Amino acid sequence: MKLLITTWLAALLLMVGSQAQANLTIEITRGSDRATPIAVVPFAGGEALPEDVAQVIHDNLARSGYFDPLPRGAMMDRPAESGEVRYGNWKALDVRYLVVGRASQEGNGYRLQFELIDVSGERRMIGETVTSGQGELRAAGHYISDEIFEAITGIRGAFATRIAYVTAQGVGDNIQYALYVADADGRNSQQVLSSSQPILSPAWSPDGSKLAYVSFETERPAIYIQNLATGQRVRATSFEGLNGAPAWSPDGRRLAMTLSKDGQPEIYIMDIGARTFERVTNSSSIDTEPDWSPDGRSLLFTSDRSGGPQLYRLQLGSGEVERLTFTGNYNARGRFAPDGESIFLIHRGGNGFQVARQELDSNRLVVLSESRQDESPSVAPNGTMVIFATQQGNNGVLGAVSADGRASFRLPAAQSDVREPAWSPFLD
Repeated sequence: MKLLITTWLAALLLMVGSQAQANLTIEITRGSDRATPIAVVPFAGGEALPEDVAQVIHDNLARSGYFDPLPRGAMMDRPAESGEVRYGNWKALDVRYLVVGRASQEGNGYRLQFELIDVSGERRMIGETVTSGQGELRAAGHYISDEIFEAITGIRGAFATRIAYVTAQGVGDNIQYALYVADADGRNSQQVLSSSQPILSPAWSPDGSKLAYVSFETERPAIYIQNLATGQRVRATSFEGLNGAPAWSPDGRRLAMTLSKDGQPEIYIMDIGARTFERVTNSSSIDTEPDWSPDGRSLLFTSDRSGGPQLYRLQLGSGEVERLTFTGNYNARGRFAPDGESIFLIHRGGNGFQVARQELDSNRLVVLSESRQDESPSVAPNGTMVIFATQQGNNGVLGAVSADGRASFRLPAAQSDVREPAWSPFLD
């Protein structure tokens, strides 16, 4: 039995701000032609609960790009446990996997029992009883989705993670900016910061407890670090000139960033505890947008030292710099995949600015997104999806695309532009 009331989730409810207009609504724009057929049967007793957990699971699996969930209207029957499954019915519908379960209220919380069934093999793969507190049924659905995803694919699920993003509401000189965090599906949004000045580049600490970001609230850019549970924040940098693009080291002890305090924008590393700074690039060009390799031994960054924006890798031990991108004349905002074997970036080609993936061993670059004005990619901690900012008509929205480019969805907000997304690490 798993209890889903975690310290992190409980603390998050204490954050400054409130749920407001920044919940995002998922719009699936492209499904994968290789998606596996699966059916998530409505949980017996689930109609009495305030949240349809089976629908949460269905939606999670649908947007992953790995699964093609069967619509409820096409189901011949609705078993609640493996012993009630009529395998012939599901085989006739070409369903490969089946999720069944029961839901009930238990004291001040809820009890969820689920099973994952291999239809072709006519066997129960996994089953578990999950308890959930008040207001945590969606979290329970995300947890169950993660268990199902990993049991079938062998890849750890990332549905129980979070995203951070910035909204902008208003026109002209009267724009209000806000920094939010939300579930990975855009729900349960919580405001972290509100400002009449721009907010940029939110970045999660490796344990998911803090955000670093750039704020212009003092009328010049400064980097802040904010504790999500308490709302407490500190100003990490406020040098003359540019203070931007903070990126946490894998051990959480350092921040890479762009500073122009010594002239040209260069990459620096700040020791957070000691408040010391080390300059790690030194060129006559603009060096910016650092990202740490998963092993913490190198930095990926954008530089125009070759005449236009391209991606480079700096080995921190030796100081050696290697150019990584050569396809086209614009490649920027690089982000390592969690396994360190590829990078995701913004590439300008014939169709505008798009999210792309480049394998580091072969240097093969593949465009993933279909939109034309993409920016700020951020990779899910399991490497299966990339979230980014893009345009839908005149509005800024968040888009997401699978790492193979076969599936995509959008997360627009009802009343404001959305930008600057950042996907959290795993939160346990």
